[in-house]
Amino acid sequence: MDLIYFLIDFILHIDVHLAELVAEYGVWVYAILFLILFCETGLVVTPFLPGDSLLFVAGALASLETNDLNVHMMVVLMLIAAIVGDAVNYTIGRLFGEKLFSNPNSKIFRRSYLDKTHQFYEKHGGKTIILARFVPIVRTFAPFVAGMGHM
Repeated sequence: MDLIYFLIDFILHIDVHLAELVAEYGVWVYAILFLILFCETGLVVTPFLPGDSLLFVAGALASLETNDLNVHMMVVLMLIAAIVGDAVNYTIGRLFGEKLFSNPNSKIFRRSYLDKTHQFYEKHGGKTIILARFVPIVRTFAPFVAGMGHM
């Protein structure tokens, strides 16, 4: 049980542990950062991951001369993680989104919600996708919902 508490604390406060990670694991930090950012944007079930604060702290650490992180490589990798994550999230929504709304007795996934969302995307689609990148929880669900609506 202690391992579970440690992992939850580690994931939710990774920005605090990042300096220790850089010192201990060096280049593997790129893979860890890529994976966290990809999961935050690419998997609908992980909007709780600290993507924004993690990027801020990682950029600050990369700017220091005392570690081996390259800020240019980090920017490229994080950009790729966000784009690929959005594409995966869109694909998941496109493939499995309709199945969530097939149960007429569902309290959370109602067909009327999907119809309202589809109308919203029809009216504000492009703006929604661009602006959603800057809103923490919305950025995880916007590509999924766009995929559900086959946008």
